[in-house]
Amino acid sequence: MTLLAQQIQQFIAYLQTERDVSPHTLAAYQCDLAQMLAFALHEKGEAVSAGDIDHLFLRRYLAGLSKSAKKSSIGRKLAAIRSFFRFLLRRGTIAKNPAELIATPKKEQRLPFHLDIDQATALMEAPDADQKYALRDRAILELLYSSGLRVSELTGLNIGELDLAGGMVRVTGKGGKERIVPVGSRALEAVREYLDERNVGTAKGPLFLNTRGGRINRRSVARIVDAHVMRIAAFKRISPHTLRHTFATHMLEGGADLRAIQELLGHASLSTTQKYTHVSIDRLMEVYDKAHPKAHTESGE
Repeated sequence: MTLLAQQIQQFIAYLQTERDVSPHTLAAYQCDLAQMLAFALHEKGEAVSAGDIDHLFLRRYLAGLSKSAKKSSIGRKLAAIRSFFRFLLRRGTIAKNPAELIATPKKEQRLPFHLDIDQATALMEAPDADQKYALRDRAILELLYSSGLRVSELTGLNIGELDLAGGMVRVTGKGGKERIVPVGSRALEAVREYLDERNVGTAKGPLFLNTRGGRINRRSVARIVDAHVMRIAAFKRISPHTLRHTFATHMLEGGADLRAIQELLGHASLSTTQKYTHVSIDRLMEVYDKAHPKAHTESGE
């Protein structure tokens, strides 16, 4: 075994015994570092060690990866390499971390898929009244689209957190942060019908139940969305999160302020909201033409 391979094994053992990382994370580190090891053996020979690797070597290695790997994948591999050399640096095996000089590649900015208004309407109407869980399914779809909830926020809702009279719902988002979100009239109607069917006489307990009477989970919600998408066959397969993208997009296109959408979605930073929302160039030009005082040439000029 080469010295570099031994050093990698020491790092993997450290992650397993001292850091207690998950098996999935451990396997990812092993795979990423084994790939770098193979490149080092090919370029520098069997006697290679961590001290023989500099930032120029790493640049060549990552440049080779960029021909076939995504930027997000390269970023993950670079993070594993940085951690490996940081481990060796702390142990005094190497004098400096060559990976610290390498910039993490920027991830591709992909616009999230969203439904248009007609598609969203068709999905809301997809649950068949003759189906056993139609009222529950419609309430779930309407609430996801009406309020832009994360699926984890929806499944965590209790009956007492929904104010039907005030048209509001209190949700617990990431980091345990609570926020109040408006609920549209159609969603309120759907939830009322569902609760009436359940004959709920208390403000306690989960809002949405599974077929066994327990709190519904994320997988069940995903299956519900998928089933109704398949029924109408109007667009490609989507996830519950697509309805969150759709909510944000339709709010923005309707003229809502980006910071208001940020609050409704429960985002910590505006940059995150900007990734979730997008508008067509035509819509941007339309807003510009209406709002900017110098968008049009005055008559007579």
